[in-house]
Amino acid sequence: MIAYRAILDVPRELAAERRERGTRAGNRALSCWRQAVFALVWFRERRPVALTGRGLGISQATAYRYLAEAIDVLAAQALDLYQALQRVAGQNWSHVVLDGKVVASDRLTETKTSKKGQVIDAWYAGKTGDFGSNIQAVMRPDGLPIWTSVVEPGSVHDLTAARAHVLGALYWAASQLRLPTLADGGYAGAGIGVHTPVPTPPTAGHLDPDTRTRNLLLRSLRCQGERGFALLLGRWRTLQHITTSPNKTRTHPLRARPSHITC
Repeated sequence: MIAYRAILDVPRELAAERRERGTRAGNRALSCWRQAVFALVWFRERRPVALTGRGLGISQATAYRYLAEAIDVLAAQALDLYQALQRVAGQNWSHVVLDGKVVASDRLTETKTSKKGQVIDAWYAGKTGDFGSNIQAVMRPDGLPIWTSVVEPGSVHDLTAARAHVLGALYWAASQLRLPTLADGGYAGAGIGVHTPVPTPPTAGHLDPDTRTRNLLLRSLRCQGERGFALLLGRWRTLQHITTSPNKTRTHPLRARPSHITC
């Protein structure tokens, strides 16, 4: 029994996915609606996949397969970044907020060579002191996430991840839609249309009043938008610690979308 109210837009799309795969009606252990509920429980409650599947009468292998199918269907519905930015501009918002977060994950054995020539764990994040995935997100000024990137290993810096996945679209939005971006000091030097606070000079020891006022205004505007990750991780608890395959999270961005069914 699902004792809470929650929504997810999957059943209709799952039915279309089954038709595309040539699955005959009545051939699946779960209906499209029950498969959607199964995915919803995993996202909302962060319960073990095998245990949740057992409660619905399916095997562990089938549970993982049904979950992967539901994630594929959700990812296929997501807007790309350019479409999301156009929607925000069309709603007359003044700016967007760029933020990054390292989401905890299981320990991974993948390694890479650091800038110092040392072999390090690719998914270990010095930012958090643990293994995780670096995710970039763009939020409306009120904090609603409108787009998230595919993940990078936790060792990747926010600015490096942003250059790979998001900055090109933000430059376009700033020049074509007149939609600037606000970001924290970790994105300093990101480029046109991305506004970050000016750091205190190491020699002077203080900033002039005009620059301090600018920094204060930027932070006051940005703070509301930066609650986007709190909304994502608070609503979809499975994102608090990702246990799925990195190959899956590296090809499917996270999404926060309205939905059509109520459980």
